[in-house]
Amino acid sequence: MKRAVIALIVAGTIALSGCSLITFESNPATSSTEVTEISEETNGTSAPAESTAVDTSSAETTVTETTVISEETATAETTAVQEPVPAGKVVILATGGTIAGVGDAGKSAGYRPGTLTAEDLISAVPELADVAPIEAIQVCNVNSDDITASVWIELANRINELSKDPDISGFVITHGTDTMEETAYFLNLTVKTDKPVVITGSMRPSTSISADGPMNLYESVCVAASDEAVGKGVLVVFSDLIFTARSVTKTSTYDVMAISAGETGACGVVRDGAVYFYEESVKCHTTATEFDVSALDSLPKVSVIYFSVDMDPGILRYAAEHSDGIVIAGAGAGEFSEGYIEVINSLKIPVVISSRIGDGIIIPANLLCDGTVAADNLPPQKAAVLLRLALTKTKDVSEIQEMFFKY
Repeated sequence: MKRAVIALIVAGTIALSGCSLITFESNPATSSTEVTEISEETNGTSAPAESTAVDTSSAETTVTETTVISEETATAETTAVQEPVPAGKVVILATGGTIAGVGDAGKSAGYRPGTLTAEDLISAVPELADVAPIEAIQVCNVNSDDITASVWIELANRINELSKDPDISGFVITHGTDTMEETAYFLNLTVKTDKPVVITGSMRPSTSISADGPMNLYESVCVAASDEAVGKGVLVVFSDLIFTARSVTKTSTYDVMAISAGETGACGVVRDGAVYFYEESVKCHTTATEFDVSALDSLPKVSVIYFSVDMDPGILRYAAEHSDGIVIAGAGAGEFSEGYIEVINSLKIPVVISSRIGDGIIIPANLLCDGTVAADNLPPQKAAVLLRLALTKTKDVSEIQEMFFKY
C-alpha cells in the first residue's frame, strides 16, 4: 500500500513538472528496462500522463518485448554489414629523382636527388595502407638524367613479369621529372599488361617546405588501384592531374605544376583519393604494340640534334657516325638551313624531323628532305624513344613513318 502511494506521489510530481514518467522499482535488475523506457520516451513514444497507473508488470512486459525487437533489429543490422573487399596489391618501383631527394631544411633547390629509399617514401605516407597493400622494389636510386636504356628495359620486364600475379592490381614508378616523359612513353610502348602503370615524382625534395612528393605518391597509388585506370596505357599522375604517357611533358624548371600535356591536356583528375577520367589516347599502346624488349639488354643509339641559327651542319655527320638514327629538333614546323638539307640528303640512316617548339604537328608536307620521317606531334625526346624502338624492328623509312602515325 505504501509503495502504491509513493508511486502516485512521484507520478503526480513528474506530471506537474512536464517530465516523462519513469517507474521506480526496488529490484536493481530492472535498470535496463528503465534505460529502454527513457529511450522510447525520448523518441516521442512515451505514454500520456493518464496512463501512469498502468500495472507495473504490464509495463515491464511491454518494455521487454520492445527490447527483444530492438535486439533483433541490431542483429539484422550487424548481419547486413559486410567487410570491404581489399584492393589488389600495388607495387611501387622506385628509381630516385627529386621525390627521393634530400637537402637543406625548407629549401627547394640544391638538394641531392635519389637519396631516400622506396621504404622511406612509403613510410612518409601511411595513408597508402588505406588504399591497397603495398610492395616496394628499389630498381635504382639516381637523378633521372642518369636513367639509361638498360633501366627502361629492366622496368618493362619487371612489370611484365609481375603483372602475371593475380594478386597485383597495378604499379607505381617514382621517377625524376627531367626525363619522366621519356620513361613513360617507352613503357607505354613496351609494357604488355592492361593493369595500370603510373609514373610520378615531385618538383620539391622531401625536405623542402610543402613538399609535393607525398601527395603525388598517394594519388598515384589511388590511380594504380582503380579499376577505371585499367587498359588506359601508362599514365603520369602529378599535382591532382592524370596524363597519358604519350602527351605528357615537363614545362617548367621550378613550378610545382611543371608537368603538363600541351594541346591535349590532362585526361583525368584525382580528388581526395577518388579517380575521374574524361579522355583517353586513341594511339596504340602497351598490349597493342609490336615492340618486345624481353630479349634485349640495350637499344639502338639515336642522337637528337637541336637546330639554331648558324649551326654547323658538320654536327650531323659526327652524329651519323655514332648513331643508328637521328632526330632533328627543327625550328618552326621542323625547318633548318640549306647546309642542314645538304648533309641530311647524304645520310644513310633514318632521320626523323620534329620541332623545338613544344606544341604542334609535323606532317609529311612539312618535310624539307625526301626520305625523312615526320614526327607527327611527338617532341624530339619522345621521337627519339620511338625511333630507338622502331630500329629494333626495321630500318625502312616508310615503315618507320607508319609507326610514327600509329604510336
